[in-house]
Amino acid sequence: MELWVGILVGVLALVAGVALGFFIARQYMMNYLKKNPPINEQMLRAMMMQMGQKPSQKKINQMMKAMNNQMK
Repeated sequence: MELWVGILVGVLALVAGVALGFFIARQYMMNYLKKNPPINEQMLRAMMMQMGQKPSQKKINQMMKAMNNQMK
């Protein structure tokens, strides 16, 4: 009977460790992406120019605001 208790405790510890690790990694990545966004104004301006558009600062600000709102 003691063997079953040991196995049960081991399985529960494994499940708790996986769940805790997932949430810690998720929080770390969210903070990392907040501090280092994957795209900035210069990259957005270059992409729009490659597509043949002449981006205004107002248009770039609107797109950056939309992206930041989507990240939240």
